Amino acid sequence: MARIVRWYGSGPLHLLVLIASFALTGYAMVRLFAVRPLEVAIWFVGAAILHDLILLPLYSLADLSALSVLRHRAPEGPMVPWINYLRVPAFLAGLLLLVWFPLVLRLAVPYAGDTGLADSVYLGRWLAITGVLFAVSAVAFAIRLRRVRRACRGDEGRPAAGHGATP
Repeated sequence: MARIVRWYGSGPLHLLVLIASFALTGYAMVRLFAVRPLEVAIWFVGAAILHDLILLPLYSLADLSALSVLRHRAPEGPMVPWINYLRVPAFLAGLLLLVWFPLVLRLAVPYAGDTGLADSVYLGRWLAITGVLFAVSAVAFAIRLRRVRRACRGDEGRPAAGHGATP
């Protein structure tokens, strides 16, 4: 077991899941390329170019901007890593927008026949979901901050071992 961990860098279960995901991806690629090879190839090249040349620099810049703006604030108590409480809802909201942007931005033919919804509801619902994601993240951050502060207050009240502790 230790030999596998040294050679691979993780446990055998991780390797098995990785191989299974590559097998599933390969199966899906074979099936997609059999139906429309040119369109799938164009989609993959376009997605790689869009992500690597446009989206990755944009969200890296946004992340660095958030870190630099809020880094210079002096902490008033215990530190809690806050950036992931901002990254996760922003990522999920961005992913939802990426998947549904033709409907959110009213760029597509409405799917009223398929969904029974007019194209005017998607923007409001995406904004509502985004607001809920950030609100849930803020509540989770507040709970974590409260636990850390309570733990720090509990440690301050106790004498350190060997310094005034009575048996």
